[in-house]
Amino acid sequence: MDQLAIADRRQLRRKLGFWRILCILLILVAAIGTYVAINAQSAGLAARPQIARVAISGIVQDDRELLDRLERIANADAVKGLVVTIESPGGTTYGGETIYKAIRKVAEKKPVVSDVRTLAASAGYMIAIAGDQIVAGETSITGSIGVLFQYPQIKTLMDRLGVSLETIKSAPLKAEPNPFNPPSEEAKAVIQSMINDSFDWFVDLVAERRKLARPEALRLADGRIFTGRQALKEKLVDVLGGEEEIKAYFKSRKVDADLPVVDWKAPDNSWGFGLGSIASEWVKSLGYEVFPALGGLEKLGGDKLFLDGLLSVWQVGNN
Repeated sequence: MDQLAIADRRQLRRKLGFWRILCILLILVAAIGTYVAINAQSAGLAARPQIARVAISGIVQDDRELLDRLERIANADAVKGLVVTIESPGGTTYGGETIYKAIRKVAEKKPVVSDVRTLAASAGYMIAIAGDQIVAGETSITGSIGVLFQYPQIKTLMDRLGVSLETIKSAPLKAEPNPFNPPSEEAKAVIQSMINDSFDWFVDLVAERRKLARPEALRLADGRIFTGRQALKEKLVDVLGGEEEIKAYFKSRKVDADLPVVDWKAPDNSWGFGLGSIASEWVKSLGYEVFPALGGLEKLGGDKLFLDGLLSVWQVGNN
């Protein structure tokens, strides 16, 4: 290949490299612009008079983002009331406790309605009683007031495999219970004491919030579930219905029921409506692999797949 051809090829590569870099910069500018526009729109929504709505669904856990969102709602002068829609079988008692307290802080400043949808059981019901008014459907599932602690026991399987685990501990109750050996009676007693303490707290909370005598709250806290109609008879919810009943309650609290209902959602964990993934694919198509982390931005903030601590959760088919 002569020198002229080599020079032409080098010049072509430089031009191609320039356009590749320009495309990458345009993608980044578009992503930043989209992000700024979303924030500006959110700020505009938060500034107008409204009734905020927060959806709590799935397994209840310690959710820092949700707590921050509820705090912003509490401090937003434009928000005149809050609707908490609940679709949850429960989760960790600590998660339910923190969300309950955050909702009560909102209720100190503005009325809060708990909207029990298909299911609000265990820690889901714990969250519901944080509202000033609980609205449920006639066939909604709620209740399941109680606490449990579960752990796997695999000693039988290990024995069959001929595998054992030897442990040296500072005290007999250290790391008890564990899945490798059946718990001692003393370990069972310790765990039962923890469960009883959390359960007593839950029952007291139900008695206080639903204005029930403690023996009555204790009678309802045997772990059973209720339909909305049954829960109404037992005073676990306030009214059966939906949007009209929610509006009627806000009206009774001198809040304009015709205010727009604005959903305060968790931020999209994907970067700029998926632009992280798009940018990654564009960069790869341009022949570069120098930004592999861009595609990984789509995975940031994924949900936890495990639960910690004592649970307050309704389980189906436990056998």
